[in-house]
Amino acid sequence: MKKLLMSVAVVAALMSAPALFAQDNEGGDAVAENAAIVDAKDGASAPKSSSSGSGFGAVLFGSGLIGFILWVALFGCGAAAIYFIVDCSILVRPQKMLPRSLIDQVKTAMAEGDVLKALKVCESEPGAMANILNAGFSHVEEGFEIIQESVGTAADLETEKMMQRLTWISVCANLAPMLGLLGTVQGMIMAFEQIATAAPDAGALALAISQALWTTAAGLIVAIPAITFYYSIRNNATKLVLRMEAITMELIKDLRNVEVVSD
Repeated sequence: MKKLLMSVAVVAALMSAPALFAQDNEGGDAVAENAAIVDAKDGASAPKSSSSGSGFGAVLFGSGLIGFILWVALFGCGAAAIYFIVDCSILVRPQKMLPRSLIDQVKTAMAEGDVLKALKVCESEPGAMANILNAGFSHVEEGFEIIQESVGTAADLETEKMMQRLTWISVCANLAPMLGLLGTVQGMIMAFEQIATAAPDAGALALAISQALWTTAAGLIVAIPAITFYYSIRNNATKLVLRMEAITMELIKDLRNVEVVSD
């Protein structure tokens, strides 16, 4: 009897084994399927990231050839603006344009009534003030009205000379925002190219948008100080030229009664 019961138990176990294996397989398949679903969700929620890095260095070297050329142009524009600002700041100074020694020597010569001595003093210290004084003293024999016209013409000429150098600051101030805008357009083109792909790279998309924003900021960083210095130096130059013209007319006022002797 015991042998019969044992035989029945073995047969029952053999018959139930396939079902158990099937259940185990179904459980494993379910686990694998759930893991695949989780992986798919994770993959969908986690966008691809670019290994190109982040920060300004990535923007500078990861924006392509056109972007790199734009950055070189922006750096060059900023360097040129700094150079011309420093150069014009040194040029447009009262000590440079209105040397005290020149004015004192000319006053001494005019007090002595020696116009030739005043001319020699102007020739020994060339500059904007000397050129205006020289224009007045060179027309002593032609009457006071001619002297006034000569002084005014010389003052306008010196103003134009300074404006030609100051204009380069204005050029840099106007060119920098345009380069920044061009970089913005280039960055937006790169961004839309990434969006148009079937699986856009989030890192590359962010890099393109960074290129657009960085170039705009760089253009404004160059333009704002440049335009500020331009108007400041220009106004200072205009005041100095008017002051030189007034000093010249004050120095040659004694020539008002000069009579023109005709041959």
